[in-house]
Amino acid sequence: MLRTKSPVQALTTADRDDALELCSRDLASNVFVAARILEGVLSSQPGTLLGYREEGRLQSMCWASANLVPVEADAQSIPAFAERVRRWRRHCASILGPTEQVSELWRLLSPSWGPARTVRPHQPLMSTMQRPSELGLELDPRVRPATADEVDLVMPAAAHMFTGEIGYAPYTGSGHAYRMALLALIDRQHTYVVVEDGEVIFKADIGSVALGCAQIQGVWLAPHLRGHGLAVPAMAAVVEQVMDARAPWVTLYVNDFNASARATYARVGFEDVGSFTTVLL
Repeated sequence: MLRTKSPVQALTTADRDDALELCSRDLASNVFVAARILEGVLSSQPGTLLGYREEGRLQSMCWASANLVPVEADAQSIPAFAERVRRWRRHCASILGPTEQVSELWRLLSPSWGPARTVRPHQPLMSTMQRPSELGLELDPRVRPATADEVDLVMPAAAHMFTGEIGYAPYTGSGHAYRMALLALIDRQHTYVVVEDGEVIFKADIGSVALGCAQIQGVWLAPHLRGHGLAVPAMAAVVEQVMDARAPWVTLYVNDFNASARATYARVGFEDVGSFTTVLL
């Protein structure tokens, strides 16, 4: 019996340009994977980016590591990706990305990987290319990149945000690995903070940046300061600084039930441009 070559193959450095072109078709949705490619993952972590080819042309991709993230996946490629990753002996931490792609991927994987801890079916993907200052917004002058010696100030804020968002603490025990991950963001000047009286009271991170697009994540304001009009000027300052230093196009995604966050982002100039879904496993 002859075996046909699978259309799903691990991508290599030779596929870099084709992979980036595929991401650029919907960069707001695909910036996470584009950033990992530019960071060199095709050589440093071979096998983590799967490609689907038709007649030799790269049509779709799927990031397959701690998370599954489909890129331009469709009715032909999604079942092929699901079949490939279903063979893993363990499932991943989450599946996230554009709603239609993630929903179908999870439908195929859930019989063997389910049940999910939670599914967030609609997370508005928001985008802006307009400077908040051009909208006449006040920018909080205290917002700045965190420094390496502030990692232990950032850690409680980051852990509080993670726990509230995901539903469990980001680490148990010493937290050394988590601290190193935060320090890596800080060293790249990807973490913005407001520090007051020796405590971080506001934080936001650049999670990914590629091809002129940056995605913000991990936005957090100390609970006792919420509802006092501080979030809009702080977030406006982050967006302004990201546009100055990183990329003219800024995106993020947010839970649809987080009305206050959605209102803050809309005030800063973000508009809905799509929908993400996250399956937490």
